[in-house]
Amino acid sequence: MRKLLTLSLVLGGLVFAGNMSAQDIHFSQFYMSPLNLNPAMTGVMNCKMRFTANYRNQWAPVLKDAAFNTFNASYDQKVPVGRYDYVGFGGTLWADKAGSLDFSTMALKLSFAYSKRMGGTRTSAQYLVLGADGGLNQRSVNFQNAQFGSQAVNGEYVPNLSSGETLIDESFMFGDISAGVMWFNVLDEDNNFYIGAAFHHLNQANQSFYSNQIAELYTKTTIHAGGEFKMSPRVRLVPGIVTFFQGPSLEVNGGTSMRFMLGNSRFYNQSFQVGAWMRLANRYIAPETIDGESGTGILADAVILSARFDYENFGIGFSYDANVSCLAAVQSNGAFEFSLIYNICGPERRGVYCPNF
Repeated sequence: MRKLLTLSLVLGGLVFAGNMSAQDIHFSQFYMSPLNLNPAMTGVMNCKMRFTANYRNQWAPVLKDAAFNTFNASYDQKVPVGRYDYVGFGGTLWADKAGSLDFSTMALKLSFAYSKRMGGTRTSAQYLVLGADGGLNQRSVNFQNAQFGSQAVNGEYVPNLSSGETLIDESFMFGDISAGVMWFNVLDEDNNFYIGAAFHHLNQANQSFYSNQIAELYTKTTIHAGGEFKMSPRVRLVPGIVTFFQGPSLEVNGGTSMRFMLGNSRFYNQSFQVGAWMRLANRYIAPETIDGESGTGILADAVILSARFDYENFGIGFSYDANVSCLAAVQSNGAFEFSLIYNICGPERRGVYCPNF
């Protein structure tokens, strides 16, 4: 298939070479989209139920209507088991659209996790959590907007000219399975830390739009860690880092926020956070793509500024990614995100359970 002419299609992440592929969605505020980060975070909360919503818009100043748009919504809750353990279950729905061909992915998945207490006291706790999720994804593309090299005459695009191309199926569905593990240690009401790992796309579903070709979705490994540490009666340090490995791609997002306490409550957050993060990504050039040149390296992709306000059961976050990579078309442009978390708590009092996400 000939290369498409539109810049937005290239930036949309579509590569036509007999099949099509795209990387997973990601949020800069990964800590406010816990079920997408790791299924082991299902039900890991200090309240009974949690609703989250996320929206990301990327490169709108350059791509205009063809910009990346990602929406996410999830619900999860925890159920006590025995004296100290918990079961968590939930569901996630997200959708992503990008490029002039409206390359879209929609996913619906259900998740489950079990939190086993490994030790602790009335004011401290150590837990090991195992989780898994599964669901259905749909991918689609609108080839009616495609522009082909055969439709160019004297350097001008002629939309009514036949492309001579055989268009492929415009949508397909596939199953998706992931698993995860997390360990956290709550030292006291003001200090905690955690580390986790998740393994996504374990079934490596076929991603090809051609029925007679195979293009397996790369398995993705996620490793994340973070915590909260009391610096003074009113100030907390909230560091975090996440690393994604998927096929030849590597992404690292790390940084910290300062959390300023605005009220005194054990079970309800009243605080304001500001933070700065850096996203790094690897440089990978396949030998067949750019005049035989190949190479790898870790480069800075974006600087992320974030803010979050928590008031009792509500948490509202905002972040902006300032692009610092060498991609000239989007230099100094970036992405913004809005996030919302709403917790429903109850009269249950079983001591300290987990960090606040």
